[in-house]
Amino acid sequence: MQPLLQLTRRVLGPAVFFALAALLSAAEPERLTFCSYNLKNWLTMERSGGLPPTAKPESERARVVKTLAAIHPDILGVCEIGTADDLAELQQRLQAAGVDLPYTELAHGGDPVRRLAILSRLPIKSRNSQTTLTYQIGAQTLPFQRGVLDVTIAVTPTFDLHLLGVHLKSMRTVAEADQAEMRRNEARLLRLHIDSIFAKEPGACILSYGDFNAQRNDPAVAEIVGSPRSSDTAMQDILLRDENGEAWTHFWDAADVYSRLDYCFTSRLLRPHIDTRSSFIHSEPDFIKASDHRPLVLKISPQPILK
Repeated sequence: MQPLLQLTRRVLGPAVFFALAALLSAAEPERLTFCSYNLKNWLTMERSGGLPPTAKPESERARVVKTLAAIHPDILGVCEIGTADDLAELQQRLQAAGVDLPYTELAHGGDPVRRLAILSRLPIKSRNSQTTLTYQIGAQTLPFQRGVLDVTIAVTPTFDLHLLGVHLKSMRTVAEADQAEMRRNEARLLRLHIDSIFAKEPGACILSYGDFNAQRNDPAVAEIVGSPRSSDTAMQDILLRDENGEAWTHFWDAADVYSRLDYCFTSRLLRPHIDTRSSFIHSEPDFIKASDHRPLVLKISPQPILK
């Protein structure tokens, strides 16, 4: 205990001190727990060459639910979920584990298999997910593969939270075009969508989250942040760390590579609502039994937090 707290306790006496501490704690606005998590193919797909498509293994699904039950999010944004039935299954499993998230949104882009979803304890005020976005590379017209999940949640009567979930093009080489250029184009489309929100609501509190498949200094990240970085519409990267001070979010087992590919970007006016001291990357020694990504956890206050 710090010397000032020790002195205060001696002056007031233990009973008064703890009563005052409890009152101060109760006076603090509730922190919402937001979690962003790539579930690693919670869907039906071919998992071994030549074998029929199968669901995500039961052991992995159970471990995902156990991880999320430990985090106990109020709002959960996920990547790599399949159909509405897959989303309903996740929702039901979480409810059985004590995490009731009754309000949902499922979004997609050109990818017919992997989708984005959000599950929330609070009602969804509005929905504006972008499912048909396209871009040009040379003569080709290509789809934004997973689109942009866009919902607004009224946290309080005076605090609307805009949530934009994304899962940008993977780093895998494909025949259609250069994968990095595809990802940069998708990031540019996300930036244009962010700008459209600011055009309607200059003071919007926006959180864009998900699997961006990019390093911090990649052009795709620069597209999302915007220019100049000091502008009112610039997005800010919330750098999270685990209990050991490490910032990686993804493990590529085949190459033994740890990378930071998952991000949370906030608008300038949302930034003071993020309790960075209590936000973190959820860490478990055997996280790989659930997914190759680790969950990001933000604590969000309806009122700006005094630093």
